[in-house]
Amino acid sequence: MTFLIDIINLKPEKMKIVTTALLLMIALNSCQFSKSVKKDLASGLLTTGDGLSCDDVYIAVNDEKVNRNTFIYGEEFVIKFNDIEGFTKENDYLFPGMKLVVTSIAGDTVLQSKDLYSEYPNGMKLSPLLLTSILSVASPMKSKGEYSLNILIWDKKGDGHFTAKLDFKVEPNENIVTSSLNVKCDEIYLYSEERAKVIPGNKIRFNENTYFIFEGLSGFTEINGMVFPGLSLKATDNDGNVILDYPDLFSDYDDKGLAVTDFNSRVTSNFIIPASQFKNPLHCELIIKDKKSDAMINVKADLILE
Repeated sequence: MTFLIDIINLKPEKMKIVTTALLLMIALNSCQFSKSVKKDLASGLLTTGDGLSCDDVYIAVNDEKVNRNTFIYGEEFVIKFNDIEGFTKENDYLFPGMKLVVTSIAGDTVLQSKDLYSEYPNGMKLSPLLLTSILSVASPMKSKGEYSLNILIWDKKGDGHFTAKLDFKVEPNENIVTSSLNVKCDEIYLYSEERAKVIPGNKIRFNENTYFIFEGLSGFTEINGMVFPGLSLKATDNDGNVILDYPDLFSDYDDKGLAVTDFNSRVTSNFIIPASQFKNPLHCELIIKDKKSDAMINVKADLILE
């Protein structure tokens, strides 16, 4: 928009008013320039800036940029803020702060962090400045759940701040196939002890202590606060060679049983495959059955060893 002003015909006091108005307009435009709102249509990632700006914000999984908002239970994703600008400098050092909060679709707080950059009290000297927020999609989150990730970045030496919001869904590991009779289970997943993380896919490692983990098992017959389960695990390679064969890992509990509270909380079965001649994949079948009824749950998974 262009304004034409007849300066010649204006009196001095009117010129002063016009000049003040123009200066005010310039000041307002400057304030608006420091604010931004941007939404990625593919993932739904929404960012807003006030005093801080960042044009390159994206989601990454395994160091690869992705445009999605659905993740496998146990998957880890990173939101990267590349070349974020607007921080107050002190001797070329910047002082960013970052917090994140995860809420359920009902609005309940599921996870929250303290300042992720509190370990830099003397500031950071990076150019361009890259800030990252990492989230592992596992407990206390659940598969088939919907959540919101909210990130706040602020300038510890100024007033600028920047926010990001991502609504996302959590899906169970499709490589784990289950069938059951009169049994329910909240969560079934693979876990690596050495990596201390959930395995979201089907790739495990030789000499790695790998767990099948069941959480929230219910439907087993209770007798005086005890249940009497059986647990079998069998695995063969693709040539049919038997690699694992455990008919009943719970045979020691036939007489006394297991406390129902412990059983309902978590059941695990772990194994280690030593490095050897092996034909991928590893065909695993795990069965947990009730020795006092016909209730049972069957789990099958084809795993790749590498």
